[in-house]
Amino acid sequence: MIADGVEDEEKWLSAGIAGLQQNAFYMHRALDSNNLKDALKYSAQMLSELRTSRLSPHKYYELYMRAFDELRKLEIFFKEETSRGCSIVELYELVQHAGNILPRLYLLCTVGSVYIKSKEAPAKDVLKDLVEMCRGIEHPLRGLFLRSYLSQVSRDKLPDIGSEYEGDADTVMDAVEFVLQNFTEMNKLWVRMQHQGPTREKDKREKERSELRELVGKNLHVLSQIEGVDLEMYKEIVLPRLLEQIINCKDELAQYYLMDCIIQVFPDEYHLQTLETLLNACPQLQSSVDVKTVLSRLMERLSNYAATGGEVLTEFFQVEAFAKLNNAIGKVIEAQDSLPIAGVVTLYASLLTFTLQVHPDRLDYVDQILGACVLKLSERENLDDNKATKQIVALLSAPLDKYKDIDTALKLSNYPRVMEFLNDGTNKEMANVIIQNIMKNKTRISTAEKVDALFELIKGLIRDLDEVHNDELDEDFQEEQNSVARLIQMLHSDDPEEMLKIINTVRKHILTGGPKRLPYTVPPLIFDSLKLVRRLEGQDESASGDEASTTPKKIFQIVAQTIEALTSIPAPELALALYLQCAEAANDSDLEPVAYEFFTQAYILYEEEITDSKAQVTSIHLIIGTLQRMHVFGVENRDALTHKATGYSAKLLKKPDQCRAVYACSHMFWLDEHDSIRDGERVLLCLKRAIRIGNAVQQMSNATKGNSGSVVLFIEILNKYLYFYEKGVTQITVESIQGLIELIRSEMQGDGSSSDPAADAFLACTLRYIQFQKDKGGAVGEKYKLIIV
Repeated sequence: MIADGVEDEEKWLSAGIAGLQQNAFYMHRALDSNNLKDALKYSAQMLSELRTSRLSPHKYYELYMRAFDELRKLEIFFKEETSRGCSIVELYELVQHAGNILPRLYLLCTVGSVYIKSKEAPAKDVLKDLVEMCRGIEHPLRGLFLRSYLSQVSRDKLPDIGSEYEGDADTVMDAVEFVLQNFTEMNKLWVRMQHQGPTREKDKREKERSELRELVGKNLHVLSQIEGVDLEMYKEIVLPRLLEQIINCKDELAQYYLMDCIIQVFPDEYHLQTLETLLNACPQLQSSVDVKTVLSRLMERLSNYAATGGEVLTEFFQVEAFAKLNNAIGKVIEAQDSLPIAGVVTLYASLLTFTLQVHPDRLDYVDQILGACVLKLSERENLDDNKATKQIVALLSAPLDKYKDIDTALKLSNYPRVMEFLNDGTNKEMANVIIQNIMKNKTRISTAEKVDALFELIKGLIRDLDEVHNDELDEDFQEEQNSVARLIQMLHSDDPEEMLKIINTVRKHILTGGPKRLPYTVPPLIFDSLKLVRRLEGQDESASGDEASTTPKKIFQIVAQTIEALTSIPAPELALALYLQCAEAANDSDLEPVAYEFFTQAYILYEEEITDSKAQVTSIHLIIGTLQRMHVFGVENRDALTHKATGYSAKLLKKPDQCRAVYACSHMFWLDEHDSIRDGERVLLCLKRAIRIGNAVQQMSNATKGNSGSVVLFIEILNKYLYFYEKGVTQITVESIQGLIELIRSEMQGDGSSSDPAADAFLACTLRYIQFQKDKGGAVGEKYKLIIV
């Protein structure tokens, strides 16, 4: 059925075009022969094709445009006729004898255009006559296009100020009256279209009406272009007349479109000075009208106007724009009970944008808007609306974008209350926006109170959600937690007391984060604490009172309790590494008991929690490296710790790992910068033990693979011998180095040896180093001359 209807319409359009073209042909022939009578006859017959009621607006427009092109040529002919002596007044009367009213009025408008140009009569009189005559067409579609034609041919002939058609003092009023009258009649016709035809086709008619909206809207554009329409006339005459027509038409489509037209076509200054009048009309519109978009666009225009700055802002203050807009939004929300929550939030988001532009210093206004939004959100039982959620994010993002400072947002008491209405996913999204804003603007948050407020805002990122139980952590989660970690690193106060409060505040929040978050959030907090410890190095521990309430010991107690939380996850490797970091910080603060306790905790973790062989290797090297740098321990404590470390090294699962760990232990017994930690005997003991383990590796290789395997371990041990020999460890003799070199060569040349290019290159580099040291000369060169390679 639909296909048949479209096909029929195409036929009717084709027939209309054919009839129009045929009559246009005869009209052209009459024009060429200057035959006025035939020209009028065939032009009237041509225009009779526009009397059809069978075409949709879209198809009718196509037919109308063809007729419009022909009327342009006819107008030129009429103008030439007047120049040849034909009376324009007689011509104006002559065309009124056309048989049908529609062709008659099109011809009348065409001649009227020439009549005005001739200036034989005042433009206002001709226009008044034309606009009144057009009342003769009551059919909505035909009437709309006729009046559109009248508007088109008259727009450059209005008696405006500075126009060649300007008349007496009231001439501008005549121009305005003409346009307003034409607009009013066109709007009535446009609204009446919805009642043409059966009810079942209402949606189709509304779509067709929407396609015709620009015909009506052009009148408002013409009004805005009239030079004589100043602010006073707009305020007293134009706007009230327009609003009266818009409100009285009671049509959803017309009201929405025309209100938007007013906002778009007239100057910003006019809107500002007539703000109250414009806003008072909004609650009077039909409840189904999308008032939120109308108001949002108005506020957007005013915001852009305010952005020009200077004296413009003074105008906003004088008219009390914020109060009026705020009041209007409240009335609209009350008047439209069915307004969805997304619409409510959109209105407040637009008002907030406007306020931030016009009153950036009035935080009370910003908080007032957020408070009003909270009130409306709290009236809804649940907020399961994606559009509303997006608008809330836009609402909350606006202050951050404007002030570029989370500190300002933290002063807004209603800011966190709005965030409470976000679902878990969007809360995390908003928290990310806040953190990125802090990072981008390098905002410094330096008080515990502000930190507490901030972490309440971003709680979506620092607390585990009940419904999330997936074992694998996705990239988004990891990135979120890395953002939180970077945020923690940015928290700083020059006052140690305040910094300790900040650390305690952060600790309170992150310890609620659950097992997946702690590995990301605890380390930055620990390093923040250790930075504070190093700032306090040298502080007199015997001091008392408030001044000494922040001491390294107190911070280390907090740190120890925080790391302990990692052991329950469990994350023993991370906890061990952090304990060792703390031990090193305690070493720098000369706190031997504290450093020893941290090492003790690290050893307990190693013994009881770390069972993976690779993790054990990594951990033991961390222990050895940290212990090597410690100088605070007395002989007894150091011996206990080094003995344990060497014991752990010798008990690693794989022999090569044992060998490397044992020779690494040698560094714990010789520190250049500390004379008290120079035990050559134990250095030699570690290296000899490493050689024995290396021999065991060779024997195992012979037993299992039939060859002696690689000698890389021996070459690594040789390098350790050379290191300590160079450092002056007397127990490392030339003979022992020479013997090791011979052992390596014999192993490499033995019958059961396998080819290993890496080992060959490693040995060659080591021997080149020995030769290099020989050639260098001096005391070192003399020592190396004794070694024969």
